[in-house]
Amino acid sequence: MMFNPTAGLPDDRESMYSQTQQRVYKTSDKTSPISVILVSSGSRGNKLLFRYPFQRVAECPSALTAKQRSPYALNTNGEGLEDQDGDSRFSDIILATILATKSDICGKKFELKIDNVRFVGHPTLLQHPPITQASKTDPSPKREMPTMILFNVVFALRANADPSVINCMHNLSRRIAIALQHEERRCQYLTREAKLMLAVQDEITTMTENGSPQSPFRQILPKCKLARDLKEAYDSLCTTGVVRLHINNWLEVSFCLPHKIHVIGGTYIPPEALEHSLKAIRPYHALLLLESEKALLSQLPVDCSPAMVRLIKTCSAVKNLQQLAQDADLALLQIFQIAAHLVYWGKAIIIYPLCENNVYMLSPHANICLYSQLAEQFSLQFPGHDLPSMLAKFSLPVSLAEFRNPLEAPAQEAQLIQMVVWMLQRRLLIQLHTYVCLLVPPSEDEPGLRDEDPPLATRVGGRSLSTPSALSFGSPTSSDDMTLTSPSMDNSSAELLPGGDSPLNKRMTETLLASLSEHERQVILNIPAAQNQEDLRMFARLLHYFRGHHHLEEIMYNENLRRSQLKTLFDKFRSVLVVTNHEDPIISIFQSPME
Repeated sequence: MMFNPTAGLPDDRESMYSQTQQRVYKTSDKTSPISVILVSSGSRGNKLLFRYPFQRVAECPSALTAKQRSPYALNTNGEGLEDQDGDSRFSDIILATILATKSDICGKKFELKIDNVRFVGHPTLLQHPPITQASKTDPSPKREMPTMILFNVVFALRANADPSVINCMHNLSRRIAIALQHEERRCQYLTREAKLMLAVQDEITTMTENGSPQSPFRQILPKCKLARDLKEAYDSLCTTGVVRLHINNWLEVSFCLPHKIHVIGGTYIPPEALEHSLKAIRPYHALLLLESEKALLSQLPVDCSPAMVRLIKTCSAVKNLQQLAQDADLALLQIFQIAAHLVYWGKAIIIYPLCENNVYMLSPHANICLYSQLAEQFSLQFPGHDLPSMLAKFSLPVSLAEFRNPLEAPAQEAQLIQMVVWMLQRRLLIQLHTYVCLLVPPSEDEPGLRDEDPPLATRVGGRSLSTPSALSFGSPTSSDDMTLTSPSMDNSSAELLPGGDSPLNKRMTETLLASLSEHERQVILNIPAAQNQEDLRMFARLLHYFRGHHHLEEIMYNENLRRSQLKTLFDKFRSVLVVTNHEDPIISIFQSPME
């Protein structure tokens, strides 16, 4: 149930609120629609059934004559500024003519740009079932011959709206059209609503001829369920971005505008970047719910998937997706799909599972005001602690292990985890990962890299670390897109046989190092640690990771190694390895705005 800010207000205050709300919507960002319009075409011609926000009613001709003035006079009272980028200059007749398309265009995307307004819709043709002649003794009600041929739910946008916003609006228009088409076939719902709208318009037209002008659409709202649904869709798009309609109190239409949901630091995340990050999540990532389990379950529809309910009840910030699949008794591919669905709807984000080795730092976009609303919420959630003091501990990169005190009770450690989760949910912290790059000092004879030498990223041959492409929205996937085996199990060329200095192991080591230049091989082999064949084999085995693209946790998962083993190896070959710490590009999109 959506909150109605106009509930309980007097008529005059409600009207004033609606005008103010419309003005805010019109001056908002380019992701909000200007208006929503419903047009139809049939035996009575092209009709504009409903539009919201209401068009400003034209004044009577006598008043217009009295107010005529020079067209070159300056606009000193602000008239026209409010609607300078709106669609109110188009009359109902003009909109009905240009938006009620021909039958040939039905079922396709409709997009029309006029000056600084772009109309986006999905014209739909109504295919009515044949009307059977009922007998005189048949008590069932007769169906009237429908007069509507096609209809179009159109959203008016700014002409410079982002193409992704245009595609999203067309998607919503198509979903509403499919629901209306279904209800029209089932019980002629659209025909009944259209007749009601036209009857109110005719009534208001008659009243206007005898008295002051009125907006027919304002009178349609309390009488027509479809008009209220379209108004609710418009209001939701301009505020939360989440639309949930029940067409004819029967069919549910759910839609989310990602530009409204995924906003960090005043900048929205482009849907393309969001989809790219969702395709790159791996089994070692974790899912962090942004709302409580109880609140999230209450928002799910009645017929939602039981797998989603099971995942929400099992989800934890300390479990990776592979562990989550085992605990929830679901396939890993299904876990990926549900996680992508929750992230897309703004109910969760992707993080790395919480552990004592995680390094966190204060986000540069965090609100650090002493008396902010977040600080009050934090004090209520964790009595005895204040948010500014907690954020001050993360001014510099710090691992969770540094907060551990063996003398403290386990409850305090659990509370620390809850506080970190709370700050991650509100994007107050960012996580830093360790990346390794191979950087061999140049020789005296070769002070710089020759032009003919390709970069290390292309010279270091290696295994493909491709991520599952099973998360593209709306596309069917197969289990072949996801494998539970790590890359080290796929490539026998990188697996060195256990045992000492066998000729086979030596040849494999030389093969892995063959991608390096002669100078790079000599520098590596002259390192004291390279004299240990076990260390040299591990270095050669991990060589393709030393490009600064794979963080420590990814290497641990792919190669089934412990953190201590990798850190020891990095320390032994520190003369040719450069260790850096920064965010993971896959999950950083959920922590900071795009540059």
